[in-house]
Amino acid sequence: MGKMAKKQYHVQQKQAERLALAEKKQAIALVEKRFPQVSGLSIRLTYYNEITDSVFMVRTVNYFPSSRADFHMHCIIKECSNGGFDLTRKIREVIKVHKKSDSGDMRCKGGKGTLSSDHASMSYEISVQYHKKRKKKT
Repeated sequence: MGKMAKKQYHVQQKQAERLALAEKKQAIALVEKRFPQVSGLSIRLTYYNEITDSVFMVRTVNYFPSSRADFHMHCIIKECSNGGFDLTRKIREVIKVHKKSDSGDMRCKGGKGTLSSDHASMSYEISVQYHKKRKKKT
């Protein structure tokens, strides 16, 4: 396969992955449906590029009741295939025990070709705001 054909194949593969992801996101429930007790959720992410041993990016993602409950974050390495960081289980655990915050680290499980198995990681800080309980009238 020539250099141009390989590049075209890679572009088509990425387009197919994006299309599949877009379809999957459409099927994801809203935060208010999945976690009705939650009024807001904030996740602070610090992405690390293990190849260069540096912080790649710091960002905060906010979720509202009307947001899709999609807690999968993409890998920062563009050559990574089918990777990323899925915080769904961790967020579900935090909400189940009604914690207001939690933090931790994750490694990307994806990769392809020349990427090492530990090519990227991230640390996260989750903050959850719950609806206030209404006092019963007596």
